[in-house]
Amino acid sequence: METQHLTQQLILGSSSIYRRELLQRLQIPFEVCSSDINELPLAGEMPGTTALRLAESKARAVALTYPNALIIGADQVAMLESTPLGKPLTHENAIKQLRFLRGKEVIFHTALCLFNSRSSNMQIRLVPSHVKFREFSDRQIENYLAKEQPYHCAGSAKSEGLGIALIERITGDDPNALIGLPLIALVEMLAYEGVEVV
Repeated sequence: METQHLTQQLILGSSSIYRRELLQRLQIPFEVCSSDINELPLAGEMPGTTALRLAESKARAVALTYPNALIIGADQVAMLESTPLGKPLTHENAIKQLRFLRGKEVIFHTALCLFNSRSSNMQIRLVPSHVKFREFSDRQIENYLAKEQPYHCAGSAKSEGLGIALIERITGDDPNALIGLPLIALVEMLAYEGVEVV
């Protein structure tokens, strides 16, 4: 798509390199502006509701800097039964998390928001992904962590990388949602704003 087809700037309101790489697949020009908001869930808040609220909050925060833009906000909350799964950050936490996940199904609630800061039009969507993990050994956990070090990924496994070897199945409407940015929904949202990707 040629730049002149965009009448407004497209802004990705995220510092995630994974979301940036996903958005690059659409081959449309965009800029990145990360938002600094509190990402803690509210008391009693359901995971999908948390993800939707945070995606919208990120887009609105970026809109303060870009008052005439199409702004993409996204957030993801992973849950196993009633337990939220955050980023492990350390090797020890990743081991604990993967031991907890083996043989179980996790739901990744990925929220997407496209906010037109000129017209105040807000589109928002929740795209869940169900991930069933294999029964893997402690040795396999150590081998995986040594090779990929996924300490900034909720669930301690990168489905777009070697982490796929720990997964038995993935079900959902968009495989990109699991990585953090539901491109199928985003293309529909952009079309509603008059932006044709192809």
